[in-house]
Amino acid sequence: MALRQFGLGRFGAALVLAVAGLPLAAAAGEVTDFTLENGLQVLVIEDHRAPAVTQMIYYKAGAADEQPGKSGIAHFLEHLMFKGTEKIGPKEFSKIVEQLGGSDNAFTTADYTGYFQRVSAANLDRVMEMEADRMRGLILSESDVDTERQVILEERSQRIDNDPGALFSEQRQAAQYLNHHYRIPIIGWRHEMEGLTREDALDWYRTYYAPNNAVLIVAGDATPDEVRALAEKYYGPIAPTQGLTERARPQEPPQIAERRVTFADPRVSRPYVVRSYLAPERNAGDQKQAAALAILAELLGGDAQTSVLGRKLVFGAKKALYTSAFYDGTSLDPTTFGVVIMPLPGVEMADAEAAMDKALDEFLAEGVDAAQFERVKTQVRASDIYAKDSVGGLARKYGEALTSGLTIADVEAWPQVLQSVTEDEVMAAARDVLNRDHAVTGWLTKKPGPAEAVVPASAPAAGGEVLQ
Repeated sequence: MALRQFGLGRFGAALVLAVAGLPLAAAAGEVTDFTLENGLQVLVIEDHRAPAVTQMIYYKAGAADEQPGKSGIAHFLEHLMFKGTEKIGPKEFSKIVEQLGGSDNAFTTADYTGYFQRVSAANLDRVMEMEADRMRGLILSESDVDTERQVILEERSQRIDNDPGALFSEQRQAAQYLNHHYRIPIIGWRHEMEGLTREDALDWYRTYYAPNNAVLIVAGDATPDEVRALAEKYYGPIAPTQGLTERARPQEPPQIAERRVTFADPRVSRPYVVRSYLAPERNAGDQKQAAALAILAELLGGDAQTSVLGRKLVFGAKKALYTSAFYDGTSLDPTTFGVVIMPLPGVEMADAEAAMDKALDEFLAEGVDAAQFERVKTQVRASDIYAKDSVGGLARKYGEALTSGLTIADVEAWPQVLQSVTEDEVMAAARDVLNRDHAVTGWLTKKPGPAEAVVPASAPAAGGEVLQ
């Protein structure tokens, strides 16, 4: 079943552990990369601490690459990829992985679609053969398509239509982007999902599921020579898609006025205000502003007790039950920077928004607290060190980057770029991005009236993905 995942910050709760002399396990090894003759880029991340590997295949096609009227086709095909080939029967793929003692899954985002398996190192040969087989060998019947269409429609009902927070996020995203396809839900609009056909799926599959549009990552107990031999054996014979062009998406016109969205639902238990500003993404060879925004998000909303919004609104003015800030620059095109306030019971939404604005204005006037700045940078560094302990996490970090316009060098440079950010650069980024004319301000409120059940609204999101 599909699961929508959202994040409010880039660095997570584990930051509070920071570096306090804690012992660290040995990190994963160097990254080796090569490209097959058919255009498949391959990365190997060595880590021989355990006899296990993760294979991930990323396709440079996501929901934002869909044609008008075909929303949801990227995610639909992700589901259909488990329907089988001549070699592997319908729904047998995951069963085989499980029999090997492993696990697998898949995910769709706006910028890419990914598939992965975690197995013992001895079974890498088998899962690579299987994944290569379905890169071009997928077999789809009309009944497969009809059945899975109902699955994704039910998924939308459960994950979106029955969650007021998800519906609110969907409406805000549509308001955020007037022209770019980031405005379209990854899972798709229901009325368009209902019309997706077998030919729609095959058109998408034949165009984008090709070695010259993919990145293969193997992380764990495998050597580059072993991976190269297997990749050439299984992926090497696959023909590339001819005439595949660079991704060209509709871009946003300049935003010249704030947009506002109010969504009321009787199922809402905890109202909140969220404002998201258009913000630059990480760019190849030029990640400095994105790094400043990542630090800014942690300063404003990272830790409840020490962040700017937490101190001013939760513990100071006592207007908020919860505050946050979010930014994720790993995006092919411009993304968003956001701030959130969930008011205490009895605090009106307008008062909560005014208090948030006051806190932001004070921050812009006062600047960065030097002690907090150093603490955040230490926490960011600690987070990066601990992240290297997960080969699966490292594989995902590289896959996301390489399918979003970044390079291996950019990924490797990112921790140092973060550490090199200055207080002045953070304030410059704040003044540039925190512009109400480039923002969408949303209120999620409780609508008076009966409700079958009170549903806690899902947290406001910086972005999302849909998993198989």
